[in-house]
Amino acid sequence: MFGSIGVPELLIILAIALLIFGPKKLPEVGRSIGKALREFRKTSDEIKGKIEDEIQAEEFKEIQRDIDNIGKSEPRKDPYQNLDNKDPEPPLQDEDYIPPKDKESKQNNKQEIKRDEEGK
Repeated sequence: MFGSIGVPELLIILAIALLIFGPKKLPEVGRSIGKALREFRKTSDEIKGKIEDEIQAEEFKEIQRDIDNIGKSEPRKDPYQNLDNKDPEPPLQDEDYIPPKDKESKQNNKQEIKRDEEGK
């Protein structure tokens, strides 16, 4: 509770406080110190909460800016724009698509057809 203050040190502090303030005033002093500590904690918690709220508000503003900038980003560039005047291959049509397993079998079929044609 008090950090590095042990029981013997705490007893010495209480004995000195008893001598300074006397037995009648010591409970009043204890209450006022307790109230001051409670107020300090309450105020520090409020400040901590306000700081956290400001941090969250700033994060939300950044997210909102990012969302707003998504629609305003540069339009996509044509991937064939800088191909040194070479004609790009036309995009694949649905019927041209060959799933990965079929590509290998189709290549094997082409090789078999070539062998058959050469053999004839």
